[in-house]
Amino acid sequence: MTSTALTVQQTARPTGFPTPDDFRFAESPVPTPAPGTALVENLYWSVDPYHREMMDGDFELNSPLEGRSLGRIIATRDPVALPEGEIVFHRQGWRTHAVVRPAEVRRLPRYEGVPLSAHLSLLGGTGLTAYVGLTRIARLREGEDLFVSAAAGGVGTATGRFARLLGAGRLIGSAGTAEKVRYLTRQVGYDAAFDYHDGPVADLLAKAAPTGIDVFVDNVGGEHLGAAIGALRERGRVVRIGTVGQYNTPDAPPVAFNHADMVEKSLRMEGFLVRDHLDVQEELYEFAVPHLLSGALALDETVVDGFERIVEAFLLMLRGGNTGKILVRRSPNL
Repeated sequence: MTSTALTVQQTARPTGFPTPDDFRFAESPVPTPAPGTALVENLYWSVDPYHREMMDGDFELNSPLEGRSLGRIIATRDPVALPEGEIVFHRQGWRTHAVVRPAEVRRLPRYEGVPLSAHLSLLGGTGLTAYVGLTRIARLREGEDLFVSAAAGGVGTATGRFARLLGAGRLIGSAGTAEKVRYLTRQVGYDAAFDYHDGPVADLLAKAAPTGIDVFVDNVGGEHLGAAIGALRERGRVVRIGTVGQYNTPDAPPVAFNHADMVEKSLRMEGFLVRDHLDVQEELYEFAVPHLLSGALALDETVVDGFERIVEAFLLMLRGGNTGKILVRRSPNL
């Protein structure tokens, strides 16, 4: 076992897009667990859009960053609750090693044939966000037409795949490159997709969905949100998940849409935080695992190898360089 641990710390509040200079890697001795705790060696790390928003004030400067992670317990002072060798999920990510208490981890079920990485993508917070958005917030009904922004990202691909299995009608997605558009229609199962750089989103959406949509799952905000509200049919729903299009542009103009549509079409808009729906986790397993094992459901992941590349992976994600959920893996031998 190595004697040195690495953590990533934020050193400055970025203006606009973060840069590598806003972070640093700090070395320290591998920590020793106290009674009632265990030492975890991390195997996978999640980098997520919400980290960018937290950089503006939630993360403490010059302290280890938090984040979702999967790791193996390598030393324990509580062998009953935290047995050595167990794989656990926790939120003390962005570091190679973490000391955890039983209440800070979730012991993961292992499904033969399901990759471990799935617990940070389709079976993790990404998939849970998509599943809750469809089943609890949108209350998607069979045959309803769906539009998803940032559809080639982690939540967007999960939303498309889950919606198809839940019986959605027509699926439309937006993405940032022609390559991602092709991926959505050829791999994920979207019926139509467009590159939002190709023109006004309202015009592109009208062409892709000429008769309108029933549900909009929004990961972007801005122009996408305004366009979708105009395209929604009577009793349409907007599921607000994120505003990634504005995280790095705080001076972006407010969303423009016809506010009368909200009343005249009896629309509903609702946002949510997945942490308020952790009770749905077991239901997600019951829904998704059989489809993963049968091949009806596939993982959409961009995997970056090496903890030393975690900042690189984060910045890549913010600039749309990933397809599906982006993960950092300790080594390709996992």
